[in-house]
Amino acid sequence: MSGHSKWAQIRRSKGVNDARRGQLFTRLGREIVVAVREGGSGDPNANFRLRMAVQRARDANMPLDNIERTIKRAQGGAEGSNLEEITYEGYGPGGTALLVQTLTENRNRTVAEVRNAFNRNGGNMGENGCVDWLFEAKGVIEVELQGHDPDELSLEAIDLGADDVEPVNPDDEVLTIYTDPSDVEKIRQALEARKYKVLKSESTMIPQTRVELSDEKVAHQAIRLIEKLEDLDDVQNVYSNADFPETFATSYAG
Repeated sequence: MSGHSKWAQIRRSKGVNDARRGQLFTRLGREIVVAVREGGSGDPNANFRLRMAVQRARDANMPLDNIERTIKRAQGGAEGSNLEEITYEGYGPGGTALLVQTLTENRNRTVAEVRNAFNRNGGNMGENGCVDWLFEAKGVIEVELQGHDPDELSLEAIDLGADDVEPVNPDDEVLTIYTDPSDVEKIRQALEARKYKVLKSESTMIPQTRVELSDEKVAHQAIRLIEKLEDLDDVQNVYSNADFPETFATSYAG
């Protein structure tokens, strides 16, 4: 699963500017709205999906006031009532596969924008089911070492029920833990109780096989497509099975 942490490292290296941060908060707000609607409650303690959405928002440093206001608006019933969850699939540069998760009130607009992003950036949109079988749902927890022994942390994570632990990248001192999505919250809470600093936890889609992009030009094209898709207002998440070169994070960030 090394490709996931490589991509996470690339994103941390790139950083998040104010415009992208605002866009991220908008997406997180939509997740909260849908979680309230689908879970039937504005109380995170009684609504697992909302609890996970709020945790993800807090991990992204979304202000608590924003989170609380969004929950209150969602409880009013009108906001988000027409939102649909639709996943699109397609292919990117180098034969990579992509899943594009959206929340939209206008599916015709969204499908046109997603298709246009694929077509203009070296990809092509596919039919439903063309690539989703290449991905599986996984829980991901990122822990900053802060002087802790990575081997000890890895053993503790496995004892707590984690499926796998990725070796620490010496450049960022972050350990990535993989688990069943239903176990994310339990393992996170146990790690935090043991004084580990959890940077983020979420349910995501992990590729079962990866496409190695050894050509840096193709790697740049693949990331450009991902970013163009992520820039679309209705897009919530983009998942790719691209395996980027080890040295790519530095050149991309620069």
